[in-house]
Amino acid sequence: MSSLDVVVRCPVHDSFRVQQVSGMFDVPLSAEQTERFTAEIPGLDEAWEIGLIVGPSGSGKSTIARQQWPEAYTIARSWPADRALVDGFSAGSIKEITGALTAVGFSSPRQWVRPYQVLSNGERFRCDLARTILEGGDLVVFDEFTSVVDRTVARIGSAAVAKAVRRMGRRFVGISCHYDIAEWLEPDWVLDMQSSVLQRRRLRRPALQVDLYRTSPAAWGMFAKYHYLSSSLNHTAHCYLAIIEQQPAAFCAVLPLIGFVGRRRISRIVVRPDFQGVGVGRAVLNAVAMRYPRVSITSGHPALISALSRDPHWKCSAVRKTGHAPHANAEKKAIRTSSSGRVVCSFERI
Repeated sequence: MSSLDVVVRCPVHDSFRVQQVSGMFDVPLSAEQTERFTAEIPGLDEAWEIGLIVGPSGSGKSTIARQQWPEAYTIARSWPADRALVDGFSAGSIKEITGALTAVGFSSPRQWVRPYQVLSNGERFRCDLARTILEGGDLVVFDEFTSVVDRTVARIGSAAVAKAVRRMGRRFVGISCHYDIAEWLEPDWVLDMQSSVLQRRRLRRPALQVDLYRTSPAAWGMFAKYHYLSSSLNHTAHCYLAIIEQQPAAFCAVLPLIGFVGRRRISRIVVRPDFQGVGVGRAVLNAVAMRYPRVSITSGHPALISALSRDPHWKCSAVRKTGHAPHANAEKKAIRTSSSGRVVCSFERI
């Protein structure tokens, strides 16, 4: 553990208006002003993965972080206005870049090929995190964490980042003025600069309630632009809408599997970007699939393939690359397939 005692100094530039302020509010003038910040903070030689420095503006959060980890400290990076989002990364292969974007809950290929500037604040927030994690070292210290996004995106995004950091074996420190993200980030320690108190405990993320409703195909209009392949929907599909905190979060559509009596297939599963990265899609898939005797799904989206490969309720029945014949019972082969061609996997719910 490190004990930090940081003194910040700034000059006072004398002027007529400065003298007026001093006279109006009895502000004492001197050649410089100083402010001291003290804190106990865990060191890198200790066992932890995620930390959170929280407190109101001006409480010394950034000052303490820069003092403790000057090389790992970062703020949101600049992005080129005339290039696609994926071209804004200075390091990493396309597989590593899309993997990092997916890991932080931004798995929307249509948005990946757009410039950063046209994305929403929530999407930009995820892009900044993905780039910082990919281009940074073993420790990432991210200032202004969740400061520019609404609170739903802040909480869901924090949970997605926590999952990604722990899965990648990195360390992450978020610096924020918002206390509501603490349980969602699940930090191993929290330093509250308002009281300079360090708490060592692994917070647990609250349960996320997802309400699922049978709906009409008209609801697809809220999700079509987020689907990575096509915006069309068969009008005979059974459609389901997932609601989280009174907001439309996910959409799922089911069709009969042609040639197989009594079997169904998932034709669409889309999670809106604000709710990606915390397992909402897989939860909706399982809930919908329980309504039918036999259900399968075929997808080429790496995030969905990875999620279903880890889910014991789903078994990979076939895998192929576009333009190739499928290989039966090949879930491991799907993970090892090279990037030359798009991998398409079929899963059946057990």
